[in-house]
Amino acid sequence: MENKNNLDLNNGEVAVVHEGTAKRGFFTRIIDSVYSFMDKTHNKIIVAVILLAFVLTVPLWADNYILQVAWNAMFYMLLALGCNIIVGFTGMVDLGFAAKFAVGAYTSGILVHTFGWNFWLTLPIVVIVGMIAAVLIGGPALRLRSDYLAIVTLGFGEIVRTVARNLEITGSASGLSGIKRPYIFGTQLTRIWMWYYLFVFLVFLFVVASNRVKDSRFGRGLAYVREDEDAARAMGVNVVKFKMWAFIVGTVMGAIAGAFYVMQMAAVSPNSFQFTQSSNILLAVVLGGMGKVPGVMAGAAFFSIFPEIFRSIGEYRMLFFGIALVLVMIFRPQGLWPERRRR
Repeated sequence: MENKNNLDLNNGEVAVVHEGTAKRGFFTRIIDSVYSFMDKTHNKIIVAVILLAFVLTVPLWADNYILQVAWNAMFYMLLALGCNIIVGFTGMVDLGFAAKFAVGAYTSGILVHTFGWNFWLTLPIVVIVGMIAAVLIGGPALRLRSDYLAIVTLGFGEIVRTVARNLEITGSASGLSGIKRPYIFGTQLTRIWMWYYLFVFLVFLFVVASNRVKDSRFGRGLAYVREDEDAARAMGVNVVKFKMWAFIVGTVMGAIAGAFYVMQMAAVSPNSFQFTQSSNILLAVVLGGMGKVPGVMAGAAFFSIFPEIFRSIGEYRMLFFGIALVLVMIFRPQGLWPERRRR
């Protein structure tokens, strides 16, 4: 009798599990059908051509507000792709990514505004400063794991913001303003549609770089580190070295994005690099699907565009945004577009 009761109880638990799976399965089946459609090469080409045509023709019909929102989405894609190298490919938790594009923004802004440099000549300096910043924080911190690494990166982000707010060369709390915008082929980038097309090109470069990293021997080593550091170390992978290089690559990508950001805004201030900015970037990576380049881009686009749809209702728009995030995490905990092995 006792065995029968246990069997009935187990059957009841299985029924509850199947019921919950069925509720979630509806959404999963819809998204998996999209995955199956995209697995075919000719379907990928068709979708890519349609998306490319749409992206390139947006300035032809959109007003300045829509272009500004689209540019912001592109900017978040750049930051999310850089953060994905650290978080998605390597499995580290970075709560201070805003400091990485702050380094690039202030480096380029100071050289252009204070010393009169040509913006394009500042980019190599931005890369070097980004690498130095990555080594300074990564050297003592990358031997840590999970929560400890997250706390260190969070502290690094706050240190950078506090230093920028107190140094005279960075403009103190008010920051730098009136930064001269750069020229391309003799034309100064003063219109939003110019910056839109420039950031479309930058997103393309970042996507190519991310895929090259992912498909390389270095990217496979990062995947081993992400899945199990101890097993990777036992197989001969230099875990600290791989994590350091991932940290450097992600930091440099963030610094480059920050350099272009400050030129478009023609100003920079410490308020742009608060902890909420870092959490938003990390949220875009997790929401889209860690390690998946198209997923990270989708997460960044969702994060930057969705709140603007409900801007007309004022502060309540963040309520709808929060509800949408909760629903996505309930029904798609692995992200909007995760890796195939995570589905």
